[in-house]
Amino acid sequence: MFDESLRSAAPPKLAVWKFASCDGCQLSLLNCEEELLAVAGAVSIAYFPEATRAQVEGPYDVSLVEGSVTTPEEIERIGQIREMSKVVVTLGACATAGGIQALRNFADVAEFRSVVYAHPEYLSTLARSTPISAHVSVDYELRGCPIDKGQLVELLGALVEHRTPRISTYSVCAECKRRGNTCVMVAHGTPCLGPVTQAGCGALCPAFERGCYGCFGPQNTPNTASLTDHLVRTGMPPQAAMRVYRTFNAASEPFRRESERQERAMAASGTGVKR
Repeated sequence: MFDESLRSAAPPKLAVWKFASCDGCQLSLLNCEEELLAVAGAVSIAYFPEATRAQVEGPYDVSLVEGSVTTPEEIERIGQIREMSKVVVTLGACATAGGIQALRNFADVAEFRSVVYAHPEYLSTLARSTPISAHVSVDYELRGCPIDKGQLVELLGALVEHRTPRISTYSVCAECKRRGNTCVMVAHGTPCLGPVTQAGCGALCPAFERGCYGCFGPQNTPNTASLTDHLVRTGMPPQAAMRVYRTFNAASEPFRRESERQERAMAASGTGVKR
């Protein structure tokens, strides 16, 4: 529900924060173009280093947070942001599920450091990449890699208008039906995560006869086990069936559980997992 504390004569103060991420979700905000002008007129952009050098001290009415928590310093920083924000909104797969960097959660981060960096001893990093909600309470989540600008404008507009935002939680299949797409999995046997992935992208990949890659993470009631069993029965190798869940939202709970189920099945069969 909408936070009544946001009701004020003055425009809401908006802050945008970055943690471990690629900046793609912040760019989605900047790419709103005409919609952004309307939003900017309804809020006071107090802190947004990607867009302006101007900085207004908190507290803030709304904080948009991009990126996952990957260092000890970030744990302390997100706690401070939560304390000075009435509403916290997480943006994108990194902030809502740990992002692509959460692949470290399935391996030895020390090994990664030794391979990538000449002097890994200078790094201070956590063994796991975690979503913002693992450390502080979050009021709203916007999924995607990157987020959909239409959903972002809807959420900001809802906060300004003092109403609950309308964000879809059903699957990409519903979006395919609305666009009139032919089901790529039924018609062509193309592997597709649409049945277990939350809507928001407008069924972009299936519209071009590509299978869904799961950019928006799991929908509200994903039957991942059934989908995986179908993919394996129709010819996908178990190794590939595990990897389809280890992309942008690898650490989201339903995708994590399913990829680990496949990993255990391969170990039991003696197939093993190739890193």
